[in-house]
Amino acid sequence: MKLLKGLAVLSTFGMLLVLLGGALVTKTGSGMGCGQSWPLCHGQLIPSSINLELIIELSHRLVSGGVGLFVLALAILSWRRVGHIREVKFLSFLAFFFLLAQGLIGAAAVKWGQSDFVLAMHFGISLVSFSAVLLLTLIIFEIDKKFDADSVYIKKDLRIQFYGLISYVLLVVYTGALVRHTNSSMVCMDWPFCYNRSPFDFSSYGIYQWIQMGHRLAAGMVFIWTIYLFIKVLREYKDDSLMRTGWLIAVILMIVQVALGAFVIITYVHLIVALLHALVISLYVGLLSYFLLLSSRSAKKHKD
Repeated sequence: MKLLKGLAVLSTFGMLLVLLGGALVTKTGSGMGCGQSWPLCHGQLIPSSINLELIIELSHRLVSGGVGLFVLALAILSWRRVGHIREVKFLSFLAFFFLLAQGLIGAAAVKWGQSDFVLAMHFGISLVSFSAVLLLTLIIFEIDKKFDADSVYIKKDLRIQFYGLISYVLLVVYTGALVRHTNSSMVCMDWPFCYNRSPFDFSSYGIYQWIQMGHRLAAGMVFIWTIYLFIKVLREYKDDSLMRTGWLIAVILMIVQVALGAFVIITYVHLIVALLHALVISLYVGLLSYFLLLSSRSAKKHKD
């Protein structure tokens, strides 16, 4: 089990690097740093001309490939060692399949180009793979009772809320990625509202304004929903430390995320702030995924 735990931890942190690397490529406009060549750079094993964009893009490819091997090994080993646990086989498949899909979409974008609306799916697909790897890691650490999640029972009404929230959050993540890929980050120079032009401006500039403000509105709804669920958990799960602590962390992450969203505008899309913005939403989705797992188990208990 020591090997499996180590592999799980490495894969989880590796997937975070993949997510941040993808965000870095987008933020720095390095997607074509290797030209229209994949997996090589400009058709060369060792590029003769090296610049910052090439280094960023090539580093992302190398990290993604290396992490892909870790995730594949984790999936195979988990299947063999702990495949008797109900969720393991599905999560093993999900982790590698979506990481592979993310790589193929990236390769297709380099070779043939893709619309901004297709490229915006890239981050969300990576998030699904990261969440699956994180859940596998938590399940592996559950086996020797490092923490007790078996006693948690989530009521049906709250389970429905969790299912709805994570589905909605993935949609919001997509709108955020669309903001990045359409270069709409600074079309609204104010926060939280946009005073640049009429809300009924449907020119090409106006569409970008709608994308930006649509994302802000959608993100605001996630913030409100998270606060509401936190209060609900505090009232209904007074003796459940896992639920209360988990949703306290969720609220903190969401407050930080909203603040970072504002600082992205204030700092004119400072790279570090933008990467932190991507990191925090990744952690938030990972946390929601765990409560999704607990909800699935609770539903099975009720059926039994």
